[in-house]
Amino acid sequence: MKIETSFARVLLVAALLAGNAFAQTYPTHPIRLISPNPAGGANDTIARIVVNKLTEVLGMQVVIDNRGGGGGVIGGEIAAHATPDGYTLLAGSVSTHSFAPLIHVKLGYDPVRDFEPISLFAIAQNLLVVNPSVPAANVRELIALAKSRPGVLNYASGGNGSTSHFAVALFVSVADIMKQTVHVPYKGGAPAITATIAGETQFYFGPMAGGSVPHVKAGRLKALAVGGGKRSPVLPDVPTVAESGLPAYKAAGWFGLFAPAKTPRAIVLRLNQAVVKAMSAPDVTQRFVDLAVDPVTNTPEELRIFVADQLEFHRSMVTRLGIKFD
Repeated sequence: MKIETSFARVLLVAALLAGNAFAQTYPTHPIRLISPNPAGGANDTIARIVVNKLTEVLGMQVVIDNRGGGGGVIGGEIAAHATPDGYTLLAGSVSTHSFAPLIHVKLGYDPVRDFEPISLFAIAQNLLVVNPSVPAANVRELIALAKSRPGVLNYASGGNGSTSHFAVALFVSVADIMKQTVHVPYKGGAPAITATIAGETQFYFGPMAGGSVPHVKAGRLKALAVGGGKRSPVLPDVPTVAESGLPAYKAAGWFGLFAPAKTPRAIVLRLNQAVVKAMSAPDVTQRFVDLAVDPVTNTPEELRIFVADQLEFHRSMVTRLGIKFD
């Protein structure tokens, strides 16, 4: 028994040494970062800023692999079942880790069990916009319009389970206009914004980083409110939803880096250090500020707790408000 125990300890020490040696040389070839959204959306836009700086910090190319669909579920499943060697990562978000488990009964991954958290890298404001032809200058007028014309107003989202889907579903629920409005899901935030500009849909509520702000400034969209707890410095004249008469409303997006479960601890820590260094770079900070995104980092342990807490928060919100994702 003593010989077996000693042998087991030797194997454990050997495995730890091998893992540390591997981490010291990591990375030795390009890293694939799965962006679970089409190009042009908020998650993808933010991920590309981070990727460019991570490539510089790690001294190895990090390549974006867009796997959009299902509000991030397709990309999330691919990343969860990838080889845990540090060469396939996920640009995860509130969509992949908070919303998807609430919407999909048979989700192909567990947001907590199947990933190694690395670090948060951004928290983003959501922006409520309408087509300029919509006769509503503020949130109260939009709600009144929806109630006076049931079934006429359509709202776009980046797909079932996306950040914009939850933001707008929460809005119509709190505003008590869920039954009077119609949800039209698209394959990403960019086409949802395009549809609202074209008048296919009348309003959209999604991450500011997804590209809606330039359209607001150009007059192609009309901004009514932001979804966070305070106004955005990018659009300081636009009130929060809470200021606009719905104090129960608050929704923001978050984005972070994840690896498949069982990725060596030493590699997770190496990547965490790289993210922290990348996010502290002045050029990255400025680009995030321009997008109304707050650069944020934390430890793997803190991100694990954060993900679990966010999942429970959104679960309780959906149950309390009776929100339906369809």
